[in-house]
Amino acid sequence: MSDYMEFENKMKKTCEALTAQLATIRAGRANAAVLDQIQVDYYGVPTPIQQLATVATPDPRSLLIQPWDASVLKGIERAILASELGINPQNDGRAIRLVFPPLTEERRKELAKQTRKYGEESKVAIRNIRRDAIEKFKKQQKASEITEDDYKIAEKDIQKLTDDYIKEIDKIADRKEKELTEI
Repeated sequence: MSDYMEFENKMKKTCEALTAQLATIRAGRANAAVLDQIQVDYYGVPTPIQQLATVATPDPRSLLIQPWDASVLKGIERAILASELGINPQNDGRAIRLVFPPLTEERRKELAKQTRKYGEESKVAIRNIRRDAIEKFKKQQKASEITEDDYKIAEKDIQKLTDDYIKEIDKIADRKEKELTEI
């Protein structure tokens, strides 16, 4: 049934969203993805840092942000301070350096907990997609568009799809948790 593709795509997007969300969790290593959610007020327009500057990783513990327009330096600094990043930017007048301190054991546990929470939210989203799919097939069966046997097969196939994507979410979350505890 080609109807499965619609639901499989939604489940795939849920996994991609989780991966993107987990990339913003700081694992002690410098990673430009932590800046993805930060918007800078640039002439009245909220703009991502990556559109205003070059972001480099000169060493494993720091990021170097070099804006193309020096007038936006203060705006980038304010946006980073206002974010939940928890790092004080060092502004030298030409660039901003972010130095990532090593994570404490307590902070690692907090981040691991946050990772599990995001994983659980993604699993709930997958189960909601399953529910929507089963409702759709149930309506088709009631409208005599598909037979009861087709409905049972669809239900079983959607359940298998759900199980596969929940396993994938567990793998994604476990990878991030392992990254957090190995530092």
